[in-house]
Amino acid sequence: QVQLVESGGGSVQAGGSLTLACAASGHSFRSYSVGWFRQAPGKAREFVGAINYNPSLTKYADSVKGRFTVSRDNAKKTLYLQMNNLKPEDTAVYYCVAQTSWGTASMTSPQAWGYWGQGTQVIVSA
Repeated sequence: QVQLVESGGGSVQAGGSLTLACAASGHSFRSYSVGWFRQAPGKAREFVGAINYNPSLTKYADSVKGRFTVSRDNAKKTLYLQMNNLKPEDTAVYYCVAQTSWGTASMTSPQAWGYWGQGTQVIVSA
């Protein structure tokens, strides 16, 4: 059973930066695909970004591309989300996600991910 625990959430002013971390359990973290979703108040969960076991292969939502960076440290079994130039619309609960075996669903779909963290709140004020 994979367990994911997010940390690093908080409040920041627009234009600022914040880095989230997600500590993962499991014996084969290096072989997992991992990523981030977020859910803003009153909205559905949306894909943010992800990285597979090859750290050079990443995917980002258009809304965060160029501002957010997903990375992973396999030795520490930790996933990161570096967020720069934050905007008020980035305010959301951020969830880290993992998948141990991939199916046919797109990684941008919540249904593609088998494991979810508890979420960490990010508030960006104007």
